Amino acid sequence: MNRAVFLDRDGVINRERGEYTFKIADFVLLPDVAQTIAQINERGVKVIVISNQGGVAKGLYRIEDVDRLHNHLRELLARQNAQIDAVFFSPNHEIAGKSLDRKPGTLLFEKAGYLYDIDFSQSFMIGDSRRDVEAAEKMGIHSFLIEPNTSIKFIVKHL
Repeated sequence: MNRAVFLDRDGVINRERGEYTFKIADFVLLPDVAQTIAQINERGVKVIVISNQGGVAKGLYRIEDVDRLHNHLRELLARQNAQIDAVFFSPNHEIAGKSLDRKPGTLLFEKAGYLYDIDFSQSFMIGDSRRDVEAAEKMGIHSFLIEPNTSIKFIVKHL
């Protein structure tokens, strides 16, 4: 089985702007993120992004916009010898109905666990909202709730 570090996106990987980030021009990678992810990669630990993208359900942007932004993220990380193994996101929002994949639901974690053979008891989640860590804790994943736009380099000492 594999260990994983699960990361929320906005506020953990990129700057939280207080509004939806779906345009490449608005995407700012936080300091130390690429270096931290590279160090996680070096330890053979999977890096998996789990993100709510409710702006899709609200009609503010499309799934294609989210995919384009995630491709941009992968390119930025690759330039610094870092990689994410997978991105799972929920395009849903409560305004359009309940969903099991939207955090604090656990479906995205369950999918990641199945596809990547994850040992949740040996894995970590870093999120900047209570719903991030609540979902992970339901799965038995060690969780860290951080302030938005805070360095995540502390996670390396836990691996």
